[in-house]
Amino acid sequence: MAAWICVSCGVQHADTAAPPDGCRICLDERQYVGHGGQRWTTQPELAADHDVELREEEPGLWGIGIRPPFAIGQRALLVRTPAGNVMWDCIPLLDGSARSAVDDLGGLAAICCSHPHFYGALVDWADAFDCRVYLPAADRGWVMRPSPRIVTWEDDAIEPVPGLTVARIGGHFEGAAVLHWPQGADGRGALLTGDTVQVVADRRWVSFMWSYPNLIPLPASTILDVAGRLGRFRFDRVYGGWSGAVVVGDGAQAVMRSAQRYVAKLAGGS
Repeated sequence: MAAWICVSCGVQHADTAAPPDGCRICLDERQYVGHGGQRWTTQPELAADHDVELREEEPGLWGIGIRPPFAIGQRALLVRTPAGNVMWDCIPLLDGSARSAVDDLGGLAAICCSHPHFYGALVDWADAFDCRVYLPAADRGWVMRPSPRIVTWEDDAIEPVPGLTVARIGGHFEGAAVLHWPQGADGRGALLTGDTVQVVADRRWVSFMWSYPNLIPLPASTILDVAGRLGRFRFDRVYGGWSGAVVVGDGAQAVMRSAQRYVAKLAGGS
């Protein structure tokens, strides 16, 4: 049997003899089925013409992506701490070189994710590094490959290892989350967001959406709630879900002024 990977979103599904009839994540209005119809692949097929690349983003933080890009093209982030390393978000491929490189960095103590579009092959990664996956209970229905390594949490926030906080902020998904790394950005703090808070082309700003590919906005009340939940954290830098998507300074103010701009536009302001 194979753990099938959706070619459109890159999320791995349960081990079955034949691929599923469809990908529930892509059938949801926040995503889409590829124009060529539902297609599937597997880890061995993907590894035949793709590999995993690690790149240091700053001291203590490594980006992990696939080249050439696959599915939605996100990259994961690995945060190194004295209490253990945490992988933030996941990618659909784990190859031998990536496993060796992550081992050299100290392995993984935990995997946490911003939202279901970035689950990738999280069970394969958790099995390889003998660690747990922590997901918000609000999004447990979007787990396409169940595993006893997956632990769901009900609170507003958890610490997967001491010193790192994963907080549920909602918006893009009910359980959409961010990771706060106080030691990031030379001690000024960094926020890792996937696209629950999307770093846009003008990196002085971020945005928030119900669906990015289908351009479905969020209501003002949700944006204000998200901004309020983020107000408890001190951070200067924001790392989004793709390579280069980084608010390099003034991150907390960038989030707040972006939320205010978004709400003003919804209300018809200039």
